[in-house]
Amino acid sequence: MKVAVVGAGVSGLVAAHLLSRAHDVTVFEAGEYPGGHTNTVRVDTEDNTYFVDTGFIVFNDRTYPNFHKLLRHLGVGWQPSNMSFAVTDDKGSFEYASTGVNGIFAKRSHLVTPSFYRMMGDMARFQKQAHELLDEPGEGPTFGDWLEANNYSRQFIDKLIVPQASAVWSADPKQMWSFPAKFLAQFFDNHGMLAFRNRPTWRTVVGGSHSYVKQIVGPLADRVKLNTPIREVRRCEDRVLITPEGAEPVAFDEVVFAIHSDQALRILSDATATERDVLGAIPYQANEAVLHTDRRLLPKRERAWASWNFHLLSEPPGKTTVTYHMNRLQSLKADREFCVTLNHSAGIDPAKVIKRIEYAHPVFTPAGMAAQARHGEISGRNRTHYCGAYWSWGFHEDGVNSAVRVAQRFGIDGV
Repeated sequence: MKVAVVGAGVSGLVAAHLLSRAHDVTVFEAGEYPGGHTNTVRVDTEDNTYFVDTGFIVFNDRTYPNFHKLLRHLGVGWQPSNMSFAVTDDKGSFEYASTGVNGIFAKRSHLVTPSFYRMMGDMARFQKQAHELLDEPGEGPTFGDWLEANNYSRQFIDKLIVPQASAVWSADPKQMWSFPAKFLAQFFDNHGMLAFRNRPTWRTVVGGSHSYVKQIVGPLADRVKLNTPIREVRRCEDRVLITPEGAEPVAFDEVVFAIHSDQALRILSDATATERDVLGAIPYQANEAVLHTDRRLLPKRERAWASWNFHLLSEPPGKTTVTYHMNRLQSLKADREFCVTLNHSAGIDPAKVIKRIEYAHPVFTPAGMAAQARHGEISGRNRTHYCGAYWSWGFHEDGVNSAVRVAQRFGIDGV
C-alpha cells in the first residue's frame, strides 16, 4: 500500500521505519530537518566541534525499553548521563541541588534553617505517601488538593516538588495543581523518583540524539520530504488525498498523522465529531528554548549546579523556566558552559546566544487524559492512524510506542 506519514518527529520516523518494511511510505515534514524534538545543534568553536542536544536529551534503562531496542537495531550507542536537579531564585538567595550533601546545603545557612529541614523531611514523606496513593481505589484528588490535604509545607510545594514536576513536562507550575495526583505519583514511581536507591540509569545518545535520526532517514532517502507543509488531508472512500502547500493533491491508501493533535485538526478537512472531541481535548503550549553559553543562568554557587536547574523568578512568565546544563548531561568536555534555557530569554546575554528554538509540548489535563483512552475510536478507522507522544506521558518512549502501535495495525511487529 501507499502510506503517507505526516510529521517527521520520533513517532513519524519510527512509523515510517517500520511500515517501509512492507509498504511504499512517504514522509511529509513541514520543517527543515527531520527529528522534531530530536534537534542536535552543531557548534564549532576555535578548537573543537560539539553536537549539543536542545530538545530530546536523556532516556533511561528502565522506562524506555522500545527506544533501547531501536538504538540497538540501528547500531547507535549511548553513554551514562548525570540527572541531578537544582532550584535557584533570581537573586541566588535560595539554592540547593540534588548532587549530595554539598549540593543540598549549597547555601550554608540552610544548615541551621528549620524550614529547609522540614522541606527535606517532606520529600521523604512524599515518597512514602505517593506510594500509598497508588494503592487507593478510584481516580483520587488533584495534585494540589492532595498536597494540601497532607499538610506539606509551602517551601516543599513551591521550591521542590512543583518545580520538579513542572520541569519534567515543561509545564506552567500552576498547571501542576490540576494534574491528577495519581498520574504524577505513577510517573514518579515509574522513573524511580520515589526511592532513594535503585533509581534508573540515565543515558544520552553518543554524538547527540540526531545520530539515531540519521540511521532511520538514511534508508528512506528521498521519501522524506522536508520543507513540505501539508495544507489539507481529505479522506475518500477508496483513497486519502494529501495536498502539500502550493502543490496538487497526491493519493495514498492510508495516512498516519504523526504531528501534534492541534496540527492534525487544522489540516484534516473532514474531521469527524469524534476526532474533534478527542484531538481537541489535548492542547499544546509553546516553549522557547535558547542554546547559549551564559553561565549566569546556572545557580550563583557552583556547588549548586546540576543537570536541570529550575528558576524561581520574582516575576514568573506563566511557564516553566529551567536551564539544562548540557556539559553535565552530555559529558561535553568544553572550555565553556553549554546551556539550554526554557522560557527565560530575557535573562540571557544576547552575545552568548547560539540558537533560539520554539518547541511545543502537550498540556495534560483530566479531559486530555480521558481523551488518550479513546485512541481506538479514531485511529485505524477511515484510512487514518494517529501516533505521537501525546497519547501517553509525552516522552520519547511514548512516541516510539505510539508508532509501534500503529505499525501493529498494519500487521508489523517489533521495533
